[in-house]
Amino acid sequence: MAMSVGQDGDEDEVMSNINTTPLVDVMLVLLIIFLITIPVVTHTVPLQLPKETIQPLQTTPKSIEIAVNRDGDFFWNETHVDGETLLTKLKTVSVQTPQPEVHVRGDQSTRYEFIGRVITACERAGIAKVSFITEPPARGG
Repeated sequence: MAMSVGQDGDEDEVMSNINTTPLVDVMLVLLIIFLITIPVVTHTVPLQLPKETIQPLQTTPKSIEIAVNRDGDFFWNETHVDGETLLTKLKTVSVQTPQPEVHVRGDQSTRYEFIGRVITACERAGIAKVSFITEPPARGG
C-alpha cells in the first residue's frame, strides 16, 4: 500500500488509491507454482485395471403405496380397500423377502385418527419400514 507524504500543504486530503502491484506479484507467483506442480500431481504409473461387472446382490421390492383421503377411506395402490382388507394385504406382504416399504400418502385435511389406523395396521402386520409422502416446498421458499 502506498503512502504519500504531503509536500503540497494539503495534509487533510485522504488518498484513495490502492497500490495493486504487490497483489499482482503474489498472484503471478502462485500461478507459476500451480502450473509447475499440477503435472507432477497428475503423473501416475500407467496401468490397465481389470473390468468388473456388478451383479446386484438383492433386488429391491416394489414399494406399497397406501393413500388416505379426507373422509378416511384407504386406497391400496389406487384400489379402494377397507380396514380389515388392508390388514390382510399387509400381512401377506410382510412375509416377503426382502420386505417392501410402505409409503403412506395422506390428504392434508385428513384427521390423524385415519393415518394412525394405517400405522397400527402396519405395526400389527409386522412391516419394518413405513414412510410418509409429502409435497416438497416451493423453490426459494
